[in-house]
Amino acid sequence: MSTKRNGPQVRDILGRSDYTIISGIVEPGSKVLDLGCGEAELLAWLVENKQVQARGVEISGSKVRVAIARGVSVYQGDIEQSLPGYPDQAFDYVILSQTLQQTLHPLEVLREMLRVGRGAIVAFPNFGHWKVRWSHLVSGRAPRTELFPYDWYDSPNIHFLTIDDFERLTSAQGWKLEKRIFLSGHKEVSLLPNLNAEVAVYLFRK
Repeated sequence: MSTKRNGPQVRDILGRSDYTIISGIVEPGSKVLDLGCGEAELLAWLVENKQVQARGVEISGSKVRVAIARGVSVYQGDIEQSLPGYPDQAFDYVILSQTLQQTLHPLEVLREMLRVGRGAIVAFPNFGHWKVRWSHLVSGRAPRTELFPYDWYDSPNIHFLTIDDFERLTSAQGWKLEKRIFLSGHKEVSLLPNLNAEVAVYLFRK
C-alpha cells in the first residue's frame, strides 16, 4: 500500500509537529484559548515567542498546577461545560489539539469554538490512515497503532473520525476551511491525505 510522502519536512516544537503547524497559524499578539491544554506547553511557547494573550482549560488538576507554575492562566474544568461561560468572539483563536475525538459532543464543541473565537484551530489523529485500516483488516479487532495505542476498553478516544468525516461535517455546517495541513511523521502530505496522513490540522471559520 502506498505511503508516499512528498511534502516539506516539518520540524518539531515541544516534540510535536502539530504544535509547529499551530504555532505558524497563530498571529503575534492575538488572544488565544487552548482547550484541553494539558500542562500548557504550547500556550507558554506562544506567550514567549508570539506574545499572545493566553488562556487555557484543562480538566486535570495536577496539569493545571504545572501550567500555572509556567505563568499561564489556566482554568480547571471540562471543556464542554466551560465553553458556554465565555462571551461571543472573546478570542482570535480557539485551539483544540488532539482532543476532539475525546469529547462527548464534538459538534457542539466545534460550534461553541466558533462562537467564542473568530477562528478555530483543530488538530486530530486521522482514523482513516492506511495503518489503522490495515490493523483492523488483518487483526479483526479494534486497531492498535502508534496513533491509537490503547486497547478498546482503555481508550480515551470516543469518536474515531477521519479527514473525510471532518470535511463533510464542515461542509454541511457551512464553515470555511481557511487552512488545511496534513502530516505523516515530520512530512506534510498532499497525496490522498485521508489515506496517507496521520494527523490533520485545520483553521476554519464561520
